[in-house]
This record gives sequence, structure tokens and C-alpha cells, in this order.
Amino acid sequence: MSHYILKISCPATSGIVAAVTTYLAGRQCYLSELAQFDDEITGRFFMRAVFRFNTGAKADIEALRQGFDDVAVPFAMDWELFDGDRPMRVLLMVSKYDHCLSDLLYRHQKGEMDMQVTAIISNHLDLRPMAEREGIRFIYLPVTRDTKAQQEAALLQIVEETGTELVVLARYMQILSDDLCKQLSGRAINIHHSFLPGFKGAKPYHQAYERGVKLIGATAHYVTSDLDEGPIIEQEVQRVDHAYLPDDLVAIGRDTETVALSKALKYHLEHRVLLNGDKTVIFR
Repeated sequence: MSHYILKISCPATSGIVAAVTTYLAGRQCYLSELAQFDDEITGRFFMRAVFRFNTGAKADIEALRQGFDDVAVPFAMDWELFDGDRPMRVLLMVSKYDHCLSDLLYRHQKGEMDMQVTAIISNHLDLRPMAEREGIRFIYLPVTRDTKAQQEAALLQIVEETGTELVVLARYMQILSDDLCKQLSGRAINIHHSFLPGFKGAKPYHQAYERGVKLIGATAHYVTSDLDEGPIIEQEVQRVDHAYLPDDLVAIGRDTETVALSKALKYHLEHRVLLNGDKTVIFR
């Protein structure tokens, strides 16, 4: 049976849960999952509800959507309603590193990622064979200082033409402009090693080796104009010690990056993430 997902955030007050559940029940909906969180610091309330129409009931989701304003307005709700059976349209961006792309495509093949890959965009040609092997459209957009604005405009046009809902930077090694970050706000995910800002520039894992780090990590976050400082969705860490050589740290780093990115993407695809200022609320 088709299921739907309702996400809500609003000022915390009494009666929110009762109003939402009463509304759904009154329209012949069965509530199969409900999660909520009250942020006592910001005074915001967050909710994620999964529901379906009862057997024999008229499944008119548009009428339900339109009528929900009667509930939302009195509580000043920010809300979204999604069809849980419709795969999200996702565009993947890469450069030369293939580990994140390979992992996401494998998980997609195995049915772990409920998404439709609209295209793979790269500023290099190295991963074109991987895209073609999967039968996915590959678009080459080389970026230089002189062509950056033009190529970002081309990217936005592709996003619009393909109906892309989410952009994933799967080790795309280019800094997006402030304007592009704003246009993709809340619908672009990036992955980076968690050494930032401690070890910037080339060979961060080699820098980490020289400093004798004890933890290797990776962070998946939403893209903002503040470089690598967007709302965090997922982080992975692994303990290391003096016996690990630089190449060992690089290998561990690849693993943490793929795990963090795949988890973050899955949370987003399942509409489990709600923005809470510069942070996120994630209903696992």
C-alpha cells in the first residue's frame, strides 16, 4: 500500500500531536510511524509521521494536503508532505576519486537507495567509464577560473531540466560559488574528511600522520556558502594509532567517507532530516 511522509517543524506548544493525529485519523489514514523532538533551547518542535490510507478509503492525497492548512496555520507550521513510494531524483557530482561514487552506485543496485540517478557530472573524464557501465548519463563540465560561472549556470540548467531534487557531491573537488550554494540550499550534500580545518590543502591524511592523530573521521553535511560548515547530517570515526602508515590512514579515510555519505543520503531519501538552524534533527 502507498505510504506518505509528513515532516513538521513549528514553535513548541500544547496540542500539536493531537491536532495532527486527529486530522489524519479523520481522513481515514492509518499512522504507522511517529517521531517527535522538542528542542528546549530553541523552543522548536519537530515531527515526522508515516501514514497510509485505510483499506477501502478514498486515497485523495491532494485533498488531504490542501486541508492540512487548517491544522498548520494555527501552529505556524513549516511542513512538507511526500509520497514515500516515489524515488527521489538525485544528481551525483564527482572529480577523480571513485570510492564514494562506486559505493553509492552499488548500494543503489542492491536496492538500499530509493533514488533515480538523473546524471553524473564531473570536471574530469576519469569516471566516465563507471557511469557508462551503469547506463547513467555522464556530463563533462571542466572548470577553470574563467569558466566557473558558465559551468555552474550549466549545472543549474541540468538540475532544472532533469527535475533533480538533490545534488550529492561525492568527492567533487571544486568549491561552489556562494550564489550556487544559496540556490541549492537544503538540497545538496557534501562529504569531507573530519580533519578540517586542522589539516587543509593537499594530502590531509599525510599531515595527520605527521601529527600522530588517534581518530580518522568523515563528515557528511548540507552545502552552504560557509565552506564545509553546513548542517551536519552524519559523521563516522575510526580509532588509529602509531602503527598506521599514511597509506593506511588514506584507506581508512575512504571507508569512513563512504559510510558517512551513504548514511546521510539514505536519511535524506527517507525524509528523516529536518533543519534546525545550523543543525539537523534526524529521526532514525
